[in-house]
Amino acid sequence: MNDKITDFGFEKVPEDQKAKKVAEVFDSVAAKYDIMNDLMSGGMHRLWKASTVRAAGVRPGMKVLDIAGGTGDLSKAFLDKVGPSGEVWLTDINESMLRVGRNRMIDHGYLPKMTLCDAEKLPFPDNYFDVVTVAFGLRNMTHKDVALGEMRRVIKPGGKVLVLEFSKVNPLLAPAYDLYSFQVLPKIGQIVAQDSASYQYLAESIRMHPDQETLKSIMLESGFDQVKYTNFTAGVVALHQGTKFA
Repeated sequence: MNDKITDFGFEKVPEDQKAKKVAEVFDSVAAKYDIMNDLMSGGMHRLWKASTVRAAGVRPGMKVLDIAGGTGDLSKAFLDKVGPSGEVWLTDINESMLRVGRNRMIDHGYLPKMTLCDAEKLPFPDNYFDVVTVAFGLRNMTHKDVALGEMRRVIKPGGKVLVLEFSKVNPLLAPAYDLYSFQVLPKIGQIVAQDSASYQYLAESIRMHPDQETLKSIMLESGFDQVKYTNFTAGVVALHQGTKFA
């Protein structure tokens, strides 16, 4: 029996239960995921993701892995970049999210390679990808260091990993941000997705996620040779980049 404890939002749960509880959240929100992203961020998530795509520097012929890719925003952009000689994998641990992403991308004329997988046990060979991205997924992973180690394992020497995630906001904005996160956001979730509890968890999971400097340290400890980050929207979101030299 696993007696190790981890965070599920502000709640403490056994490690072996977290993945199931996170899956229940995303099973619930999958159908309304895109519209809720637009409402929650005022459309800013599109700009954050576009910045991530630019930072990735993907070129024709490259191999790209989009982890926890959800409804496929990054995968779609990367498919335009890699062209017919390249390769893009859209992966997620949640079948509901992957199904929504698959249908959405087919509707827009895209079809990446897809697989259901756990980021802590990636089913890919060493040194395979040029770029690995994870957008708004790392904070839901039980062992972030293990997942980051797997991401490093599957990139080629010279490749990089990009982590786009909610982070620690400027302290001057913290009171207003807390009010929005814990009072307004669950109400929007209830009205639009008929689910306030999942959005309460998502707000809590953001607060429990490591801040910018802590995540940088975790990435360095996971074997990345160089790590830097950029804050977006006063630190509401940060983009961390790690490289692998050998």
